[in-house]
Amino acid sequence: MSDDEVLPPARGASAAAGEPHLLSEGSLPSSTTGTEDAHADARGAAADEPARSSFAALFSAVMLPMFMGAVDQTLLVTATPRIAAELGGLAQTSWIAAGYLLASTVMAPLYGRLGDRFGRRNVMLVALVMFALGSLACALAPSLRLLVAARVLQGLGGGGLMVLSQALIGELVPPWDRPRYQGYFAVIFTTSSVGGPLIGGFVVHHGDWRWLFLANLPLAALAFWRMSLLPRPHPSAQRHAPYDPLGFVLFALCAASALVWFGQVGHGFALVSLPSALIAAAALGTGVALALQQRRHANAFLPLDILRLPGVPWVCASVAGFAGTLFGLLFLLPIYLQVALRANALDAGLQLLPLTAGIVVGSTLNGRYSARTGTSGRLPPFGLALAALAILALALLPPLPGVITPAAALCGVGFGTVMPNAQLATQILAGRQRLGAAAALLSLTRSSGATLGTAAFGGLAFVLLGSSEGSLQVGQLEPARVMQAFHIVFGVLAGFAALGAFAAWRAPRMDLRAHAERGSAPTPALPRRAGE
Repeated sequence: MSDDEVLPPARGASAAAGEPHLLSEGSLPSSTTGTEDAHADARGAAADEPARSSFAALFSAVMLPMFMGAVDQTLLVTATPRIAAELGGLAQTSWIAAGYLLASTVMAPLYGRLGDRFGRRNVMLVALVMFALGSLACALAPSLRLLVAARVLQGLGGGGLMVLSQALIGELVPPWDRPRYQGYFAVIFTTSSVGGPLIGGFVVHHGDWRWLFLANLPLAALAFWRMSLLPRPHPSAQRHAPYDPLGFVLFALCAASALVWFGQVGHGFALVSLPSALIAAAALGTGVALALQQRRHANAFLPLDILRLPGVPWVCASVAGFAGTLFGLLFLLPIYLQVALRANALDAGLQLLPLTAGIVVGSTLNGRYSARTGTSGRLPPFGLALAALAILALALLPPLPGVITPAAALCGVGFGTVMPNAQLATQILAGRQRLGAAAALLSLTRSSGATLGTAAFGGLAFVLLGSSEGSLQVGQLEPARVMQAFHIVFGVLAGFAALGAFAAWRAPRMDLRAHAERGSAPTPALPRRAGE
């Protein structure tokens, strides 16, 4: 989006000159609590001076961690059949992706809290070290179980890369100028997430899949150096805020047990069995205990109070539908192409390029539409409905390149409309005082949806293939059998995308022009027309 297409800011002299207001770390609301830093007033005058060089320095520092955190969510999807052939157990390979996503989901709110207390730059350095150690462990893993464990370790660091990168950018660019730059970061996230399969396919086709992890070591070292050049953060008022360790433990137990149940039921254990009942009871029990405990805690671990705001639950539901569908498709489609259609890893990655291009096109069109009309939230219902129809075509039509390529492109265009609108809606509905809490909730919703989509739809595929206790082997699968099973899964996935479209239709439409005129004050949603 060009500068002349965005809504005009209504703040200060620098805004009038076309320059963004740039703030130092700690001068905006916290990334998880929405509280103001104690030094905000003292640094407010300095924020009126244009500082493009400061923005460029921070952008270059956070771009690489953001890329690494996003690309590692999908980097191994085209390498999955090769890993399964080498280490054994195709039915358990969904945990290569789900283990990373689970760990990053659990850690994301914790990193937000730690960043509030000790400075996001300092905590980012710790996350980079943990991510590098996990990458090294993945490269050296001699078995599938150890590879999954190493991916969990990698996810413990990777969970901070995205959250802290976004929080650092949020600290530098104030809310009334942030739409100008949101497109840049949306493109980085979407292209790296969906470009991961292409990179993975290229490496696996020409070399060993272990290089996918070894390459992270020099990248993490470069990111550590760039991040260490940023100035040390000022002491935060949140440093001595009360902790909520019980909330973190309950959240981790609930998320882990729910993911294990969705990912293993039907092929790891029977639906009606003692392990199934125990794990489901653990998920439900810890979930209820978490909800009750979070309501009573003065400094709750999760920003659940944002969910009580009108319209926010529908926005989060649409994001969960988007993320679950996207990451489920990213996990399933490369396996489908390589096992059922006998494509190699590189060809499978190339066939996902239309999805990447479609997301960029969808994000760009959405940004231009919002800038031209001054409204946000009108396109996601149509975008997710378009994705649902495209995935339904994969389920019903023959697996020909003339079907797969346009279907992937249409899915991408539809997916590209969701996240920019969701970010703007949650920021506006929450208001400046709870801006950070809204961002944390949206990030948690997206990562939870991605984790659930990968585990649940991958598990469904392996159930339909007749796996038992991880005994499924790539060489034993007949293409016709795989094709039939995956067509059923694609049909279910299309239904899930349709539910996301319904949630997006129920989500509020936002008046961006009124928001720009009011600065950072909350803006009411546009009234719905009859029939909406």
